[in-house]
Amino acid sequence: MTRLIAIAFAIVFAQPMMAQSSTFQNVVESELYTEVNQPELYCLAMNIYHEARAELHVGMYAVADVTINRVYDTRYPNTICDVVKDAKMKESWKTKQYPELDDSQRVYIPIRNMCQFSWYCDGRSDAVQDNDSWRMAQEVAYRIVKEKKYRGITEGATHYHATYVSPSWRTSLDLVGRIGTHIFYRWM
Repeated sequence: MTRLIAIAFAIVFAQPMMAQSSTFQNVVESELYTEVNQPELYCLAMNIYHEARAELHVGMYAVADVTINRVYDTRYPNTICDVVKDAKMKESWKTKQYPELDDSQRVYIPIRNMCQFSWYCDGRSDAVQDNDSWRMAQEVAYRIVKEKKYRGITEGATHYHATYVSPSWRTSLDLVGRIGTHIFYRWM
């Protein structure tokens, strides 16, 4: 656990400030953009933004690392967007009231508090409100995917929670450590 804290400390002080002019469009249209498509980077950036926008860079990289760790874990979907949007779903009342409606026209929404990442089904707007945090989340998403920057910072963690909650699932996993306001775990 001390190794994780030392790495986190080094990142916080070594990470340069991002250029204010950086935009997601510029980042994804660069010549390095080859392995992961724009929608996947967007999903990762949204997850980073909603889960860690109040964190320092290291906290954002840690959330991104967990998301990617889940992509590579067979217990989870195998794309970033599918991992971020992994949830129990229900049909919207707007389409459910029409039994004759074709299945392709039905709308499904995540069940509140039944998602892998809480922001995706908390019932609040997912609109970006903080442009500076959004730019940082986009850059972190790009750098961790394209440059592999700080990949592995969570030492294989697939779970985390905020320090102010104590979910029951935490006792069945191995504690990795804490970065910012999140505590990280991996399968035993």
